Amino acid sequence: MPGMKQQTAQVRWERRTQTPLLGLALAFALAYAVPIVAPDAPRGVLRACTWAEWTVWAAFALDYLVRLALAPAKWLFVRSHPLDLLAVLLPLARPLTLLRLVSTLLLVGRRARMAPQVTLTAYVGGSVVGLLMFGSLAVLEVERDAPGGNIKTLGDAVWWSFTTMTTVGYGDHSPTTGLGRVLAVGLMLSGIALLGVVTANITAWFISRFERDDAEERRQTALLEALSLEIKELRAEVRRLGAERPAAAEGPEAPEVPEIPARSGVSSPRS
Repeated sequence: MPGMKQQTAQVRWERRTQTPLLGLALAFALAYAVPIVAPDAPRGVLRACTWAEWTVWAAFALDYLVRLALAPAKWLFVRSHPLDLLAVLLPLARPLTLLRLVSTLLLVGRRARMAPQVTLTAYVGGSVVGLLMFGSLAVLEVERDAPGGNIKTLGDAVWWSFTTMTTVGYGDHSPTTGLGRVLAVGLMLSGIALLGVVTANITAWFISRFERDDAEERRQTALLEALSLEIKELRAEVRRLGAERPAAAEGPEAPEVPEIPARSGVSSPRS
């Protein structure tokens, strides 16, 4: 019974914090994008964005700790949520913006998958958009001031993210720093995984559609066969009734009346 109460408390906590945490994720996206898109923004704005990033990460880290405290089997919870633990500990190792980005994305993705109202299509679509956006911003932050780099604008970064995620790789834009190449590897692996999910989802949709059409065709075929059998039975019944009707109309034969011979010497009454 105590385990059931704790499990209920954990589920209740996750449901209550789902919407606020997703709202904080949007705030993190804005706070992360502003310093990169507008590096010449006032110092106060940049400082506020940094504090917002740390605040969002702290909120997701607190959410992890609360769920850990409410979990009935804490060691099982830790073992079943390794990425969550890594995302909580990663920014503490080195105060790098990119680490806060990766950890927050991991935490946001975990909570998004847990949301019952988030379907697979919405999750995959949101993941694609999020990876494109954050991948573009991250590589632009790393490569913009790199000597010999060729990703200098946001348009270059977005184009590079598209070609990298789809594994096309035109080569007109490519990272030159070690961290930029690490980002490229992560974006390529993520793109392959998401494309695999999208392909599997589309294939499953076509298969279910074909199976539904096939089931409908089989149902119609069975219905036509049943109708044909019923028509045959009706025809046989009509033939049987048609054969019985003439016999019933003729009726039984009338018996023959024998002739009575006239007696001699007896005159007819009319005579």
